[in-house]
Amino acid sequence: MIHHITGKIVEKSPAYFVVETSGVGYLINISLFTFEAFKGKEQVSILIHQVIKEDAHTLFGFSTEEERRIFRLLISVSGVGASTARLMLSAMPPDELRKAILLENDTALKRIKGIGAKSASRIILELKDKMLDKADDNLEKLTLLNNTIAHEALSGLLVLGYDKQKASKVVDKVWSSNPDFTLEQVIKESIRTLS
Repeated sequence: MIHHITGKIVEKSPAYFVVETSGVGYLINISLFTFEAFKGKEQVSILIHQVIKEDAHTLFGFSTEEERRIFRLLISVSGVGASTARLMLSAMPPDELRKAILLENDTALKRIKGIGAKSASRIILELKDKMLDKADDNLEKLTLLNNTIAHEALSGLLVLGYDKQKASKVVDKVWSSNPDFTLEQVIKESIRTLS
């Protein structure tokens, strides 16, 4: 198996690089994340994952070990092929994708073209524990923060006279779709949805 290729980019697009080394040009499929990471560079050392099938040997390239690790985890899920995994890493940076899986944010995953409710659920179910092993210590804080924001937002809406059941559903939907929202943003968006 090829671990990495070091050479000169002789052709590039947001979907692939052709990297030449020792007179051989390798067509390497990439995500938008990797394309952006190597922007403006001619000489690169790109990490490789090789997919071997009867009719083709395909190379996928990554700018970081974390991106390659997440790609390999994604393709281990039944129904997620290499092209879908690359598309997912183009739609979301690796750390955001990992965060969405760890926080079971299927709404964020379903925004990615080709990922439906079943696929999103399967990815979360199969990968949450695998990603948790290597996750940083901030996950617990992040989950707690999100739960606190949701709880405080719901309390605020109840004080304003909104129905608890409806408000609870709206708050959950708003903050799971927008995990970076502040308390104020969650409340405002929830009020807008409820109005």
